Amino acid sequence: MRSSWLSKLCLMFGRRPLRNWLLLFLISILVVIALLGSSSSSAFDSVTSTVRFDVYTNYRRLREQAASDYLELRSLSSEATIPREFSLCGRERENYVPCYNVSGNLLAGFTDGDVFDRHCEVSREQLHCLVRPPKDYKIPLRWPMGKDVIWSGNVKISKDQFLSSGSMTKRLMLLEENQIAFHSEDGLIYDGVKDYSHQIAEMIGLRSESEFLQAGVRTVLDIGCGFGSFGAHLLSLKLMTVCIAAYEVTGSQVQLALERGLPAIIGNFISRQLPYPSLSFDMVHCAQCGIFWDKKDGMFLIEVDRVLKPGGYFVLTSPAIQPRGNSLSSKKGSKSKPIEEFTKKLCWNLLAQQDDTFIWQKTVDASCYKFGKQNALPLCKEGQDAQSYYQPLVPCISGTTSKRWIPIQNKSCGSLLSAAELEVHGVQPNDFYDDSQNWKSVLRNYWSLLTPLIFSDHPKRPGDEDPLPPYNMIRNVMDMNAHYGGLNAALLVGKQSVWVMNVVPLGAHNTLPLILHQGFTGVLHDWCDPFPTYPRTYDMLHAKGLLSHLISQGCSITNLFLEMDRILRPEGWVVVSDKVGPIEKARSLATQIRWEARVIDLQNGSDQQLLVCQKPFLRK
Repeated sequence: MRSSWLSKLCLMFGRRPLRNWLLLFLISILVVIALLGSSSSSAFDSVTSTVRFDVYTNYRRLREQAASDYLELRSLSSEATIPREFSLCGRERENYVPCYNVSGNLLAGFTDGDVFDRHCEVSREQLHCLVRPPKDYKIPLRWPMGKDVIWSGNVKISKDQFLSSGSMTKRLMLLEENQIAFHSEDGLIYDGVKDYSHQIAEMIGLRSESEFLQAGVRTVLDIGCGFGSFGAHLLSLKLMTVCIAAYEVTGSQVQLALERGLPAIIGNFISRQLPYPSLSFDMVHCAQCGIFWDKKDGMFLIEVDRVLKPGGYFVLTSPAIQPRGNSLSSKKGSKSKPIEEFTKKLCWNLLAQQDDTFIWQKTVDASCYKFGKQNALPLCKEGQDAQSYYQPLVPCISGTTSKRWIPIQNKSCGSLLSAAELEVHGVQPNDFYDDSQNWKSVLRNYWSLLTPLIFSDHPKRPGDEDPLPPYNMIRNVMDMNAHYGGLNAALLVGKQSVWVMNVVPLGAHNTLPLILHQGFTGVLHDWCDPFPTYPRTYDMLHAKGLLSHLISQGCSITNLFLEMDRILRPEGWVVVSDKVGPIEKARSLATQIRWEARVIDLQNGSDQQLLVCQKPFLRK
């Protein structure tokens, strides 16, 4: 009898699919629950209302769970487990930059220049779609040609805007319908950027610009960089120069610089500090950068002083200011008088003035602020500038009590840091040296795993001419969890012609001062929010341990990957190293974002895996 019953069921459901038996089992559970619910109503009449509520809740939870299991099993049976791909954003989002919403800022009550500032707390919209490239987008040319020639369709700027931009186009050359070339002598300076750089070197007492490094100048903050020509020239001298400019809807300086493969980031200090710690840069440069330095009671100059290292230089080139004797004066009167007086309060020394260019040097004597002249500016309270992440501008002097108050001229020569320098940054020498050696090994492993994908002995696209060395196929890398900057250092040791944006996540140990001290560029950033850059600005994104960190911080990994897709160029690469759990989730997201992905087991006895992805060129 039993065998006959089983035979009938086999005929009904078949012997092969196990999921049919599971369906039968779940249906049986639902039937039993329904019978119990209907037959036991009279048994619970005498029970109190609280108990009746608990029983109903339990019954409802059981029924919902059974229904959920049934639907999940049904989904499995229909092979619908493949994650749904994210759709493409509309064409209006081709150059979308989150956190910069002018209309939203106006509605939120921001006024003056604050409406153009970064306000992620206002723009909390999360677009679960992929920012597509413009219709005429082309893969950027590789270095060194890509630094001087860009595709005009890759940036949101027209020829008319270029031709109407006045002095910015004095040396600009439009080669063809779809290309823009930047002459090696272009820029804001009439006599060419090389002559201008040489002039600055002579004004600070050097024989030539080749002596910048010996004088302690290795990192430069270029405010309002125009086409980036000054930074491009300094990079050729091995000076790390990062452009920082305000958000612009069209004709963005930051977008142009990054399209050329030059370091740049969106930022201004209208009302908030820059995302850098105090004592960060050896030189701050402004050539017609559009900032009224005498506004807001000198707050902008105070911010320059905050990020400038002791003995560092502030270079200001502006045709609105002319020399008169041994002081500054304006063509139209005493406009520069407040600047001159305020620089004295900052303990800056006017080194030289020539034509439209003025150079001040920050004092190396911290006691100048304490025992200075009358009306001296107050010192910031201890710890007030410890975490400078878009904090409000402050009218006080920072960094005077820091252990990092070291004149730039006292920086040890060579790339190796001394034990004393590391201890100043709170880093144990053994930890730093072990980390450096580990990264050299890791980069060699990357090389073997990713050749000829990212690195190649002789990469060549069909129809292209033979490339010039070096042959790496990337120009810039963002290390999204930079730690000590070990990847950056390993790339330099490997003689790769790339620069790295070293990002130190908020909530992690703040190693950015150490990264900047090594002559690298970097920035603090909260990865729960979007990164301040335009779409399609990085060739490669690297993240080691970032996923685990963000999961512990409660950040959305989905939003992170959508943001990574936004800032990654088509045909760009992603390398993520983390534990097995986060890597599995990341691989699923990579599939939804339409990346080509593969997971690599490191086979070193650890629980770490490597996720390697490439972003396709979506032409839809």
